Amino acid sequence: MDLGLTGKVAMVTGASRGLGRFIALQLAEEGCDLAICARSEEALAGTAAEVKNLGRRVLARPMDVTAVGAAEEMAKATEDSLGRIDILINNVGGNRRGLVHETTDADWDEIMNLNFNSHLRFSRAVVPHMLRRKEGVILFISSIFGREAGGKGLSIYNTTKSALISLAKIMALELAGEGIRVNSIAPGSIRFPGGSWDKRCIEDPDGMAEFIRQNLPLGRFGAAEELADVVTFLASPRASLVTGSCVNVDGGQSHSLI
Repeated sequence: MDLGLTGKVAMVTGASRGLGRFIALQLAEEGCDLAICARSEEALAGTAAEVKNLGRRVLARPMDVTAVGAAEEMAKATEDSLGRIDILINNVGGNRRGLVHETTDADWDEIMNLNFNSHLRFSRAVVPHMLRRKEGVILFISSIFGREAGGKGLSIYNTTKSALISLAKIMALELAGEGIRVNSIAPGSIRFPGGSWDKRCIEDPDGMAEFIRQNLPLGRFGAAEELADVVTFLASPRASLVTGSCVNVDGGQSHSLI
């Protein structure tokens, strides 16, 4: 199936490693030119080299996406370098565990800035560019714990991931008449080299085997490539009727009925 992505320009935040890297490379394989950003200059350069090896143009900007003005800087640089912005993948994220009454304002501010405010700012920054063309796609990488309770110690993570799903829904309604689709994606437990699940599997194989038995109906973790495939489809014209949705990519792990 031709996804119709050849020649499109996709911006991916947090693309130096992990899910962002896999997403960027899958978009490149489908014909997208890439604008990528992350804090680590060396790792980002590695992703950029892989994109170039796939025959696509790439703009790589090392930056702190939580900094005021970073989103506008990235949007302008992308337009200047690659000529357009068709797709935005808001991917950056992190976690800070702790019981609610033990968390601090600094804890909340840090993760809210990373998991929510950066997504909001980058989305606001690209919308004017998309409005000029009357087309575009914005995707937020949320979590199944944005759709249901994540458990004790995850109040900050849960709150920020839920907020992304809500933001995507309202933006989808506001921009539907302008040719811009907005969706969120809720990954379950995804394992990739160097990721948190990978480290746990190496450190505690028996414990992780029990976790899989209790929580993962398919009997395995998800792969980053599987998530990237769904992201790429939703970013493509083949998903033209999908907007305002939150799509689970979890192998049946979640318990939500919606």
